[in-house]
Order: sequence, then C-alpha cells, then structure tokens
Amino acid sequence: MNKVEKLINELCPDGVEFKELGEVCELKRGRVISKKYIKENQGDYPVYSSQTLNNGVIGRINTYDFDGEFINWTTDGANAGTVFYRKGKFSITNVSGLIKIYNTNKLNYKFLFYWLSIEAKNYVYSGMGNPKLMSNQMEKVLIPIPPLPIQEEIVKILDTFTELEAELEAELEARKKQYEYYREKLYNITDAPSKLLGEIGTFTRGKRFVKKDMKNSGIPCIHYGEMYTHYSIWANKAKSYLDPEHAKNLRRAKTGDVIIVQAGETVEDLGRGVAWLGDSDVVVHDACYIFSHNLEPKYVSHFLRTRRFHEQIKSYVSSGKISSINSKGLSKAKIPIPFKNGKPDLVKQKQIVEILDKFDALVNDISQGLPAEIEARRQQYEFYRNKLLTFKEKNKSE
Repeated sequence: MNKVEKLINELCPDGVEFKELGEVCELKRGRVISKKYIKENQGDYPVYSSQTLNNGVIGRINTYDFDGEFINWTTDGANAGTVFYRKGKFSITNVSGLIKIYNTNKLNYKFLFYWLSIEAKNYVYSGMGNPKLMSNQMEKVLIPIPPLPIQEEIVKILDTFTELEAELEAELEARKKQYEYYREKLYNITDAPSKLLGEIGTFTRGKRFVKKDMKNSGIPCIHYGEMYTHYSIWANKAKSYLDPEHAKNLRRAKTGDVIIVQAGETVEDLGRGVAWLGDSDVVVHDACYIFSHNLEPKYVSHFLRTRRFHEQIKSYVSSGKISSINSKGLSKAKIPIPFKNGKPDLVKQKQIVEILDKFDALVNDISQGLPAEIEARRQQYEFYRNKLLTFKEKNKSE
C-alpha cells in the first residue's frame, strides 16, 4: 500500500482523470456458435460464453476469432456484468462482449479487469426480467486512468492475491479427488458381506409440505431442496421449521435415521443421504425417504456418496424434467458391512467414518479447512481491491 500511496502523491496528487469506457476502448460482440458447430469443428481454441463455470469455456474449436489480450464480459442472463481477463487465441459467443484498449501505454488490461470486476455489475439492466449489460451501457462505465506505474503496481498486488486463491482452489480440487479415491477404496471391503439396503432397513417416504410453510422456529424440518443446498453428510440441527399444528400429521426421522433424497434435476443428484443426529425428531419432505437401520448412521450416508452406490441405482431411475427413484430401487443397492462375531462391526464402521469425516471437513466445511481459508483470502482480496481502486477524481477545470 505504501508504494501505491507514494506513487499517487508523486504522480497525481490532485486526483486522476475519469473517462467513459467507450472513449478509451473498442467494444465488440461475439457471434452465434452453436453446440452443433462446436461438435463438428472440435479443436484446441476455447469458446467462451455467458456461463461462469469452467472460466466460461463451453467447448473448443479448430479456429479462433481473436488473438491477443482482451477483457471479455457476459452480456445476458443471470451472470450479466461478469468480467474475465483473456489472453491468447479464442472465440466468444453472441451473449459475450469483448473490450480492446485503444492505447495500452495509457491503460493496463489487468487494471481495467480489476476495475470492471467491481463496477460493471452496477450498469446491468434488469427491467424486462432478463438481466442485460449490452455494449451501449457498458461503454458508459466510468474508468479512472491513473498514470501507468500506479496501475501496474496495483495489478502486481492484486495478482498476488488471485494467485494465492488459485493455488488454494487447486489444492482443494486435489483434496476432493483424494477424498473420492479413499471413499471408494474404503467401501471396497473384500472380506465383508454385502447386504441389500432393503434387507437391513426400512424406507418410509416423507409427507408433502411447501416452502411457504417453512418458518424460523417450531418443529424442525428438512425440505428436499435443502438436501442439495445446505446439508452434507450429517446434521444435528435443522435449517427450517414448521408450525406444530401443521407438522403433527407429517412424517419424521428419528435420531440415527438417514434421510435420502429421491428427486432431483439430474440422475447424479439422486440418493444423496444425510444422517440425522439431532436430539429431536425432524419432519421430512415427501421427495425424501427416511431410512431406518441398525448401522452407524454416517457409515450409510458416506456410502450414499460413492460411485459404487450410484452405479447400482441408475437402472432404477425414472428420468424426465425431474429424475426420481422409488424405495424399491433404493432397496436393491448393496452396501458392504463389516461383521464381527456374527454382528455388524460398529467399531470398524466408525473407523471408516472417522477417516472420511476428516476429508469431508477439509473440502466442504465452510467454518474450517480449505473452503474457510479460500473464503478468508477472497475477503482479504476484495478488501484490498476496493481500497486500492478508490481514487479521487481530478477537478476538470484544472
């Protein structure tokens, strides 16, 4: 920070000039590039679209429309106003825009990227329901233009933060793969018999309630949508509640039961389980089953995340706009069960759970482990980005 402040005091003590983006840059739109076109022209050059997953890449083709350094932004949809720094050979679709700086001796691409990552969203128009940031709006974004040495020093600092976050993201991805590997390995127990879920427990379907019924206090409940957005391997507290009068005729999971979701947008979503470890019973939505059994609860819910389990149930899935599976299909899946003296070996099950719980906390727990560290670094980056990119505007009469 001291070096940036020193440069500002030396080079622009009276403030910096602001200009509209359209004055200092050329703005373009991409072209229509269909999935069919990508499939028929596969190659090495990325095609960027409006999505933010996978850095916006929707495929790779054998030609490119642009070569060099640019800023790319999303023009339409939920991600409108999201900006990316691009360098190399690539193409963009018609729901993306491209920014080319007229004079790189006056404006640095990375500096512009960092500025727009804050400011562009403020120019998104959502009047007709579909958010948009078209070129005629984007070109009005006001850009500070401090002397180039200041821009370069700010970029150097912010790049350090983003590189650190990228390293943590890469480590998280590696740990997730390691977690998946050991999860599959630990359930590949060659000397343990496998039992059908239908043999070792019972499935009871929950009863219907809707989101508008849910409250901040009352009888704890789990809605099937929360199985994807809120819960992981186990839970001892509910996120939502129901009025006691409403809840009295609904079905509940007891402590130790595993709640299994039976409906979702994709086949991969189905069968996700949460071991309920709360002190009281919890009401369960009708798009879930309550699995009652005599195993270690988290041993079951970890198993429900394995490829081994999902390979077994996929032939019983009914696919459509919403995929689903019934209790008969779930009951056909076999789970390996360590036995000792003719009884399920709960000690062995708990040993497996203990190993997998450590991995789960490392890769999924937002209060500790890598997700917590990534979030802390992201907040630190945003703090310094906002601080570094705050400029006094130069008096235009000077």
